Amino acid sequence: MTDPSAASADADSFARDIELDTAALRVLAHPLRLNVLSLLRERGPSTAGRIAGELGINPGAASYHLRRLAAGGLIVEEPGRGTGRERWWRSAHRQSIHDPAAASGAEREAGLGYTHAVALAAADRLRRSAQELPRIPGEWLDVITYSDFLLRLTPADVHRMRAEIFEVIERYRADGGESEGAVPVALQLQAFPVPGTARPPAGDE
Repeated sequence: MTDPSAASADADSFARDIELDTAALRVLAHPLRLNVLSLLRERGPSTAGRIAGELGINPGAASYHLRRLAAGGLIVEEPGRGTGRERWWRSAHRQSIHDPAAASGAEREAGLGYTHAVALAAADRLRRSAQELPRIPGEWLDVITYSDFLLRLTPADVHRMRAEIFEVIERYRADGGESEGAVPVALQLQAFPVPGTARPPAGDE
């Protein structure tokens, strides 16, 4: 699983992708913190005040989440910027990666909280996108999509489909970003059993 943060146009801002360990998963088990990190990855370096204005939160809350992200090694201060109490921050990595199938013990438990936060952050981003629709230029309105499909699949089917979709995403990531008019595009991919259909027997929960 990758978090909702896509690669920014400024590739120099990122050292590498990061495989999330237990500590990092716990830091990111908060949807607002994920949105702060996503904003830095999409828009580049920013301050608590700017982030607060963009996400509609209190500057103090933005500062708190930035400090937590910094303590977890997920963001770093931007050198040579800021005056006085104003601090500029940037993401330390292009994207975060977590594979639930490879996790065990404490990491698997922390991964559940992270996955829950990813789902909530994705829902919040979708809400903010819907609010912006009246101001979206026509050429973007013609191509954006909010699609919902109902499929009947096994876990193996979902695993295979996910791998195929990720291959397509990687191809566009490698080829895109340089064209005139290109902007950061959030591609949300969710695949989950319809709630209530994949629960274990009552005695096994």
